[in-house]
Amino acid sequence: MHMTAAAERAIRQGHPWVYDTGIARMKGNGRSGDIAILFSRKNKFLAVGLYDPHGPIRVRVLHQGSPATIDAAWWQTQLMQAAQVRAPLLATQTDGYRLVHGENDGFPGLVIDRYGQTFVMKLYTSAWVPHVPALVNSLRQVVQPKRIVLRLNRSMLNYPDELFGLQEGDVLWGEPVAGVVLFQENGLWFAADVVAGQKTGFFLDQRENRARVEALAMGKSVLNVFAYSGGFSLYAARGGATEVASLDMSEPALQAAAYNFTLNLGNPNVAAAKHELLLGDAFVQMEALMANGRSFDMVIIDPPAFAKKQAEVERALGAYRRLVKLGVAVLRPGGTLVMASCSSRVSAAAFFELVVETARKQKRPLRQIERTRHALDHPIAFAEGAYLKCLFAQA
Repeated sequence: MHMTAAAERAIRQGHPWVYDTGIARMKGNGRSGDIAILFSRKNKFLAVGLYDPHGPIRVRVLHQGSPATIDAAWWQTQLMQAAQVRAPLLATQTDGYRLVHGENDGFPGLVIDRYGQTFVMKLYTSAWVPHVPALVNSLRQVVQPKRIVLRLNRSMLNYPDELFGLQEGDVLWGEPVAGVVLFQENGLWFAADVVAGQKTGFFLDQRENRARVEALAMGKSVLNVFAYSGGFSLYAARGGATEVASLDMSEPALQAAAYNFTLNLGNPNVAAAKHELLLGDAFVQMEALMANGRSFDMVIIDPPAFAKKQAEVERALGAYRRLVKLGVAVLRPGGTLVMASCSSRVSAAAFFELVVETARKQKRPLRQIERTRHALDHPIAFAEGAYLKCLFAQA
């Protein structure tokens, strides 16, 4: 493939995507997963990547700069480098983390998450399907897993012929999955549904923010909004929170939160904390809490991605404003607000400004404690890869 001038510049700057508009000409008709060799307008080698004939991203760059052989040894080396980055986590009683963070670890369109000795490989493009056997073999060499589970992005189901019989939840290696998989995060036990749970079974990216909540929770009442399986709630309880309310619209998620608490009842702080489950829409339930005069010493709001495309940004900003208003309304004076966003389309600067300004207009000016971004197992290697931001503040 020969690139346009704009695509050539982007590749030289390390961008991992080549859009369909960036291809000046190509030889032959590639199939999904074919290795694409990219050349400059002057016929000089630029990069090598995986070809995907569907969607606007046609090539996901694996390597750029100088020619490289993409073979079993190359995959294994890349995985070893990713594992070395995460090595410090092993000293923190943590065996649940992201081993491969897509483009940011040199595996564009692929993530691999660890849950104990179970590793979950999630594909976001069918371009990875032909390379699954090589990846499984490399994983076995690098991490010696008990099992490897496959998850598929829903968009891949539109092209069943390119899956070659692979299905969501397949065990690619090792023992069948029987129920949930247990893992540790900073010494706390959690259960993950690696076959049918959201993402790969758990939201691993908030581990460090959960630990920050623990450090601030002593003696406090805590409301955890969009609680899912209770990660923030459990950390708050271990940190000495007297009561914790987990709010989510999913009953199975709240059941999982309750189960995660039972896994940790050996900790006296967890055992002593009152854990309340609140089922319902976050906006509606927070309005009800406010109407009933309930308030908390700490309010944690960690919503899903409201803006997955540019056209949704304005609506997302409106939702964030509503959440901040509701959050400070049920937050006691001097309490702690923890407000997070995982929408990559909303910049960190815009998000933080929105939270601060909205609280100010509610006559609840914020005193910042900390602003946080990505943890070490979610590195960011290009601008579009940044998505997570979180503000800790006193109001």
